[in-house]
Amino acid sequence: MQNLVVVESPTKARTLQRFLGSEFQIEASMGHVRDLPKSEFGVDVEHDFKPEYVIPKDKRKNVNILKKLASSAKTLYLATDPDREGEAIAWHISELLRNSEKPSSKLQVPNEIHRVVFHEITEGAIKEAFKHPHEIDLKLVDAQQARRILDRLVGYKLSPLLWQKVKKGLSAGRVQSVTLRLIVEREREIGKFKPVEYWIIEAELSKHLRGETKDAFIATLIEKDGKKVEIKNKQEADGHVKNLEKARYFVSKITQKELRRYPYPPFITSTLQQVASNRLGYSAKKTMMLAQALYEQGFISYMRTDSVNLSPSAIASARSYIEQYIGKAYLPKVARVYKSRSKNAQEAHEAIRPTDVEVKGEGLRGKGLNRDHQRLYDLIWKRFVACQMSEALLDQTTVDVTAAAYLLRATGSVIRFEGWLKLYGKEADENSSREAGEDDKKQALPDLSENDPLNLLQLIPNQHFTEPPPRYNEASLIKKLEELGIGRPSTYAPIISTILDRFYVERQERKFIPTSLGFAVTDFLIEFFPNIVDYSFTAKMEDDLDEIARGEIKWQPIIRQFYSPFAERVEKAAIHAEKIKMEVELAGKKCPECGNELVIRIGKFGKFLACSTFPKCRHTEAIEEKIDAKCPLDGGQIVVRHTRRGKTFYGCKNWPVCKFASWTKPKSEKMAVDKD
Repeated sequence: MQNLVVVESPTKARTLQRFLGSEFQIEASMGHVRDLPKSEFGVDVEHDFKPEYVIPKDKRKNVNILKKLASSAKTLYLATDPDREGEAIAWHISELLRNSEKPSSKLQVPNEIHRVVFHEITEGAIKEAFKHPHEIDLKLVDAQQARRILDRLVGYKLSPLLWQKVKKGLSAGRVQSVTLRLIVEREREIGKFKPVEYWIIEAELSKHLRGETKDAFIATLIEKDGKKVEIKNKQEADGHVKNLEKARYFVSKITQKELRRYPYPPFITSTLQQVASNRLGYSAKKTMMLAQALYEQGFISYMRTDSVNLSPSAIASARSYIEQYIGKAYLPKVARVYKSRSKNAQEAHEAIRPTDVEVKGEGLRGKGLNRDHQRLYDLIWKRFVACQMSEALLDQTTVDVTAAAYLLRATGSVIRFEGWLKLYGKEADENSSREAGEDDKKQALPDLSENDPLNLLQLIPNQHFTEPPPRYNEASLIKKLEELGIGRPSTYAPIISTILDRFYVERQERKFIPTSLGFAVTDFLIEFFPNIVDYSFTAKMEDDLDEIARGEIKWQPIIRQFYSPFAERVEKAAIHAEKIKMEVELAGKKCPECGNELVIRIGKFGKFLACSTFPKCRHTEAIEEKIDAKCPLDGGQIVVRHTRRGKTFYGCKNWPVCKFASWTKPKSEKMAVDKD
């Protein structure tokens, strides 16, 4: 009799098989084997919110296979992922095998059912995990069940109300609605923002050496008569320039200090998503898909984590690599140990890191992984090794320049020792400067001494206007959610995907812009369900779920406390809320059938044009989204199209005369020229 091991995916199963040998048969559950029903409420509110789980139709065949294999297995090992979701999948499998749906079933369940947990798929980690199996952690299962039930209560009760009061086909979610509110409020901040004019005056100066200008540098005006200079318009700027043109310049003070820039901690889920977005342009969804494949093939540790902790062996491997391949000067005397700022971080977990520091990105070739996998792996590898390297040393010099009643200041810095920046990149140094709020122009200052006279080469007055807060992109949105304590690492990618799929927001130049639908849904929820979209309330609910996971509280009282007032609000809103009138966006075109205005509407598959007199006139037409590429068949414009199920593809504008279509985005003309 073989031992049966159940994991989630076939890829993970194949990787484990390499380490466990013929004594073990490894099967994939293909994710969850039970869930709440799609077409029914599935929560018994009258009996302490008991969930009513069913086996989805597409999982029944796989479940029957698992049951059959388990009936003849010597021992069953549940090796699902090391988080709440994985624990819940393991519990559901165990429950299905122990409690057959058919009372007459003669299913034989293995006497021993074990839970094994590992955070990396390497031979050592796998064998160690199988030496120390344990029971399913029901506290983690309870936390996952509580989240699932909460989301079902909110979604099942609120979504029909949105259909009735806003528009059919909408959905609401406990975390997605708060995320949408962030984007909507930021857009309204931008809309209300009024720019304020201000001026900055810079002086290009040089050492007083017979008019030579090779040692030129820039100093910025900051004070007059000991008070900060604030220049509001051109007239004021011209007055200062006139005075400065007559002044004599000399160095009044030089300040030098050493700056130490320390490496960032290793990646957790949220920081990986943020940096992959900023550096590689990957969406959170894409980043997690790539990371999942890297984990399942054994190249990185588990990618859903909020802990920056590293195992002693991992730290030792990084330090050994640094000493051998980068240089002893880049190795600090003492290993760096990082602590998570989040009170809910699970320190037993590790940060995201390579499982073998000797394997670089090029080592992934021929493993069924593409260039995107390689680029993400390189990012993880560099962050991991860099986190154990010496700090960078910079010499910063600040030069105060006096000109009559004015004080100007120039700041420059040079890297004396690269440290971790040698591996991780100079852009990391620039990012840390901005985060620290330093006004460092990175200019190289000449060798100066106090009281040195200076030449004025030119004065440069520049007009500026204050700018509104920037729209959120994926990185900044995830960072904000993390700061507020909303959602958890595994939820960010699906949250963003949901609000995009529902057309609550659009993405333009990688920034999120709410649609009229997003504004309407947010306003409705704020008015009638203020706690659902309240940042503090949502964060408190996440804390409650964490307490459930730690076994500090039971999940039923938390759900009960939430549900009673929530259900009352739903009833009141159903009676008192009026139907929301959506703002109509004019398309700037006339209807070809009746001559009235065409308007932009949002349907199941996104935006389309419709006659403003609908349903009197039923004319509709697609909105063509063009991309910078030409059809390879007839040279026509390539446009974005959608299948009946909403899947995106790319086709020639001259369809149906030209039949060109592609699932992948054609390369732009510029890219093609560059490549040639």
